[in-house]
Amino acid sequence: MKQESRMIAKTLQALEPVLAQELEALGATDIEQGRRMVSFTGDKKVLYRANYRLRTALRILLPIASFRANDPDELYRQLKRLDWSEWMQAGDTFAFDTVVYSETFTHSKYVGYRAKDALVDFFTERGEKRPMVRLDNPDRLFHIHISHDEVTLALDSSGESLHKRGWRAAQTEAPLNEVLAAGILLLAGWQGETDFIDPMCGSGTFLIEAALIARGIAPGSFRKSFAFQRWADYDPALFADVEAECRELKPFVHHIYGSDSSIEAVKVARHNVRTAGLADLITVSHRAMQDCPAPEAPALIVTNPPYGERLRLRDGEELYRMIGERLKHNYAGSTAWILAYKLEHFDKIGLRHSDRIKMLNGSLECELRAYTLFAGKREDFKRAGGDGEEERAPRAPRPERERGPRSEKPRRFDRPRREDRREGGRREGDRPSFSDRPRREDRREGGRRDGDRPSFSDRPRREDRREGGRRDGDCPSFSDRLRREGGRRDGDRPSFSDRPRREDRREGGRRDGDRPSFSDRPRREDRREGGRPAKKNEGGLWPNDRFRYRDEEGREHIRNKRSKHIQTFSGSGDE
Repeated sequence: MKQESRMIAKTLQALEPVLAQELEALGATDIEQGRRMVSFTGDKKVLYRANYRLRTALRILLPIASFRANDPDELYRQLKRLDWSEWMQAGDTFAFDTVVYSETFTHSKYVGYRAKDALVDFFTERGEKRPMVRLDNPDRLFHIHISHDEVTLALDSSGESLHKRGWRAAQTEAPLNEVLAAGILLLAGWQGETDFIDPMCGSGTFLIEAALIARGIAPGSFRKSFAFQRWADYDPALFADVEAECRELKPFVHHIYGSDSSIEAVKVARHNVRTAGLADLITVSHRAMQDCPAPEAPALIVTNPPYGERLRLRDGEELYRMIGERLKHNYAGSTAWILAYKLEHFDKIGLRHSDRIKMLNGSLECELRAYTLFAGKREDFKRAGGDGEEERAPRAPRPERERGPRSEKPRRFDRPRREDRREGGRREGDRPSFSDRPRREDRREGGRRDGDRPSFSDRPRREDRREGGRRDGDCPSFSDRLRREGGRRDGDRPSFSDRPRREDRREGGRRDGDRPSFSDRPRREDRREGGRPAKKNEGGLWPNDRFRYRDEEGREHIRNKRSKHIQTFSGSGDE
């Protein structure tokens, strides 16, 4: 490695400013922030420090070559021209990690295959031993980054991702990334100056990372090895000096409290705390957030409640409503930072946030919000000198637009006003306004214009119509038709009033064509006496009385309904 080299530190979304501050504290120069990465310049000692002490970095890459390639074949030729013996020997194992943002190279694994072929062919054509691919902890891990047609080949100095600290001996179903947890704590301004509380601690990620920051313990102190320790130019003495720089710890006079409603999560968190050797700083309890006591002094609260995506959530709205209620009434004077996934969950908290940051938790687009907690109303808190809301920066002045030549087309505002239109100032083609029509009082006095639809008030009243006050052209009402003597037209359905009453029908007042009512039919006694002129069977009986008959003397008899003769059949078919 050269004395000064350009290096790249990869990180998560929204943590680039925090990582840049960490690199500046390590002595790096020429720091530039990018998309989920920060580039910097440093020597071998800065490289060792970055791997051992950075809390928000995932990997530290050392670029070794860059070129352009428009297709996989050209990529193969460019990689084969490199002198791979500078970075590895023929007997070393290797692997490629590829990231592609290109329309030409659409498959990242195919890029890795072509890079592997170029490296292997380089050694085999020289007659040396064929290097072997090893995906798990190889001797050399290369990183290829392609942006459109720009290719960057870098040597990975970290090996396993730096978020794997080494203290996590057990985990829950959905653990939080250690780099993300440390970045959230640094964004919240945690330096160990107050007590720390996580009421939904899970496996204890926030608790342990908070303790490491408060005591100044390097996150790499738990790891067994780094990839740069297998390089040919590795300097053990220099790395020992880097380790010695972190042996002196900072004092921490406060305490860290964690709790969870799941006993399984509490057991996992306690086990991880003991593995990290931080049992004297962290206390984990088995209780729900609504059962947690109020802190004796203002504290920093950071928690990651369940979202309902990877962990089952019975009632998310009720959970976040409870979180807002507890923060308001139990933690006055403290500051809370909550990482959540759904906006409706933040709405259920019911508190006004003082800061918000968008970030990724795995593949979920989450949001981190800060809440300044106080007792009473916000107006009273602000009058007392509270800083619940941050001052907004003044808006930048808008650039003045260049005005072109004015159009000769009449503008909309050149039309006459409403007062002028009433006096006859309406232009040709303008739609008549509502005010141009005569009022209702004028219409009653005969002021209705030709073609206007007659209003309801122009029609004669019901009393005038009864006296024949209907105007010419008015549609005759239904009652006028009935009052005409015999004025019902052919085909009109007779009204109910034209039909005779029930008393008249009984006296024979039924009109021709009316349907006979049930009362007009003869009674059963009259039918038996022949009171209805209908056809009868012989003997004067109705068709339904087919089982009844009269003898010659006129006496009624009943026939047997079932025959007494039963016909049987034998099994052989003989009758």
